[in-house]
This record gives sequence, C-alpha cells and structure tokens, in this order.
Amino acid sequence: MDHAKYMREALIEAGTAYALGEVPVGAVVVLKGAIIGRGHNLRETLKDSSAHAEVLALRKAAAYLGDWRLNGAIIYCTIEPCAMCAGALVQFRVKTLVYGASDPKAGAVDSVIDVVRQPRFNHQIEVVTGVLEEECRYIMQRFFGELREKKVNGEMAELVEGARLEIE
Repeated sequence: MDHAKYMREALIEAGTAYALGEVPVGAVVVLKGAIIGRGHNLRETLKDSSAHAEVLALRKAAAYLGDWRLNGAIIYCTIEPCAMCAGALVQFRVKTLVYGASDPKAGAVDSVIDVVRQPRFNHQIEVVTGVLEEECRYIMQRFFGELREKKVNGEMAELVEGARLEIE
C-alpha cells in the first residue's frame, strides 16, 4: 500500500478546508485501493461541531458501501484524530488508521489517550504514524500562524481606529 499516495489526497482535502478558512484537516477512506470517502473540516461552514474531516469521510464511505461497517478500510488523516473521531473510527470498524502529524493537545491515538487500541473495546485499529508528517504539520502551522497574525493585525487596526476617534 502506497501510504504517501493516499496521504497526498488527504492533504488536498486539508487544502480545501484551508481555502474555506477551516482548520486544515483532511481525510480519505480507502478500500481495496480505491478512495470511497473524502472529507475536510467544515465545522465553521456547517456550524456543526461534529463536522470533522474524519467523521465526514467515514459517513461518505458508509453511504458509498451502503453499510456502516467499513471492514478492511484504511483511513488517512493529516492529523492525529481527536477523541470523537477516534471513537468514530472504532464504531465504523475501520481496519487501519494512517496519520501524518501528531496532535499533542487533543490527539486520541498516541498523544493524550489511546482510544483506537483500547483492549476493552470489541474492535481495535492498526495504526501507522508519520506519513508525510512534515507536510501535514506545515499546513496546520501555517494556518494558525496566519490566524494569529490576522488577530494581532486586527487588534492593532482597532487600536489605531480607537486612537483616531479619541483625537477627533
């Protein structure tokens, strides 16, 4: 399996989220070498806290198959899934998770907790990490760097405008 090939597809999804002003996370679900589901973050666009890339890709894959069980499927995620998404991977019976960069603050696979390999659950998931890690990390860092810069520039613009009003 060419993990880098499918991670590039997940990065395309992350780029779509980025262009929409969404946190740039992308995911694709692959079964027998074919992409059967794609997703990118749409939380802000849909005003839906569950509209994470992974959940949307899983829903599309299930709709494609006509079954909620994604037995044998591999999901490629640009970032380590959060607890909600990791739980969804278990519920959808995904075989393998491949992710690019870790999420030290909210990752629920290797960073904060491990939901997908919990032995008490009736399903555990194989995990492959670090695929195109630098590219996956870069798009997130760039997005949040630009967001911080806009915030600082916006705050400065408000201060300047406030100062003008006081002078006039």
